[in-house]
Amino acid sequence: MSQTTMNTKAHRGLKNRTGFLQSVRHSLTMAYRGLLKLRRTPEQLFDVTLQPIIFTLMFTYIFGGAISGDVQSYLPVIIPGILVQTVITTSIVTGVQLREDMDKGVFDRFKSLPIARIAPLAGALLADTVRYTIATVLTFAMGYVMGYRPEGGLAYVALAAVIVIFCSWAISWIFAFFGVIARTASSVQGISMIVLFPLTFLSNAFVPVETMPNWLQWFVNINPISHLVTAVRDMTNSGTVGWDLAISLIGAAVIVAVFAPITVRAYMRRT
Repeated sequence: MSQTTMNTKAHRGLKNRTGFLQSVRHSLTMAYRGLLKLRRTPEQLFDVTLQPIIFTLMFTYIFGGAISGDVQSYLPVIIPGILVQTVITTSIVTGVQLREDMDKGVFDRFKSLPIARIAPLAGALLADTVRYTIATVLTFAMGYVMGYRPEGGLAYVALAAVIVIFCSWAISWIFAFFGVIARTASSVQGISMIVLFPLTFLSNAFVPVETMPNWLQWFVNINPISHLVTAVRDMTNSGTVGWDLAISLIGAAVIVAVFAPITVRAYMRRT
């Protein structure tokens, strides 16, 4: 038996004995690796830095007068909608970058290291929460510059931000699954866009539901994105919490419960 084969088996045996706390530590290390990649290639943050600014300006000044009569009246409607749309869309990057790393053989190198096998996947998902946080802060900051003053207060704004980030992290498990099973990064992005764009634009994020055709309103009303947008509006604009928040959290929990196990299983088979 060659020395290389013996070393590989020894590493696998060590990884099989890796405990929960070690797995968490390895995952945090991999998350830190993801943050180092962002620092060295800051252009990867263009989507979470430029998109909130561009979308907020564009949608506010295009639709503000037509929907609410003026820009200031439209800000309490559009800022929560832009926040959800921007952060949720950012979660696509999780699956795309995961597929790119697997295509480049990065995960093959990780297999030779004495680390938990789940650490590279978990680390990537954790690192992307920083992207969601940046997009969230910039969206609220842009709204504040334009005159948005959330009446719910800072505490409810912070709570809304945490809820959006958590829901985006949950949804990223779906795209991580696509990243594991797809053949190319471009196919991951294409599939993700097909799934996500109808959900974000066929919602109450930009226009009131009652202005839509009757045949479309039923879909918008059951759309989980609509529930999340409504929950964020309730918290930021009036400081209230309703059933929409409960529905959003339950939906996020169901997504994690369904897609986390099948993503991990598919990932283990591929790696």
